Amino acid sequence: MSHAFTGLLTTGIAAALLMQPTGNAQGQQTPAPPGLEFAFELRAEVADPTVVGALPGGQTRRIIDILGGTIEGPGLRGRLIPGGADWQLIRADDGFTNIDARYTLETDDGQLIYVTNIGIRHASPDVMRRLNAGEEVDQSEIYFRAIPQFETAAPQLQWLMRSLFISTGERYPNGVLIRYFRVL
Repeated sequence: MSHAFTGLLTTGIAAALLMQPTGNAQGQQTPAPPGLEFAFELRAEVADPTVVGALPGGQTRRIIDILGGTIEGPGLRGRLIPGGADWQLIRADDGFTNIDARYTLETDDGQLIYVTNIGIRHASPDVMRRLNAGEEVDQSEIYFRAIPQFETAAPQLQWLMRSLFISTGERYPNGVLIRYFRVL
C-alpha cells in the first residue's frame, strides 16, 4: 500500500469512528463514570466568622480565618498552616453558600502546598440558618462540595497538580473536616 492510501484509509476510519452515535440513542450502554481515589483529609480549626455585612445583591459576606490543623492520607501527612481563610457569600433567602477557601499545607518533610478550594454548601433553609449561627447540625443534611487546585514545587507532590480532585466537607462549630478525592 502506498503512504497516501494508508493515510487516506486511516483518516477515513478515524472519521467513521468520530461519526458514530454516542449515548443511548442506538441502545449503547452508558459509559462508566470516572472513579475516585481517596487522597487525604484535612481537619481545620477555624475562628469565629467576621461578618462584613449585607451586600446590595442580597448576600452576606463572611470571612472565616483558618487557625491551623492537620492533613493525613496515604503518603501525605502534615499540617495546615495558620493564616488562610474561607471567603463566603451567603444568600439571605435560603443560606446557600459560595465558598472560596485559600490556605497553605506543609508536609511532615517541609514541602509547601498552596490550595485554592472553590465550592458550594447548601441544605434546607432551617439547617443553613442553624449552621451559620454556629450550631451543631446533622452533616448528612448538608451538601458541601468543592473543587480544589494545588500548587507545589515539590517533585514528589507533582501528582497533586496533574490530576483533578473533588472534596467533600463537614462544618462543625469550630472546625471543618474536608476529604479530598483524586478523579481517576
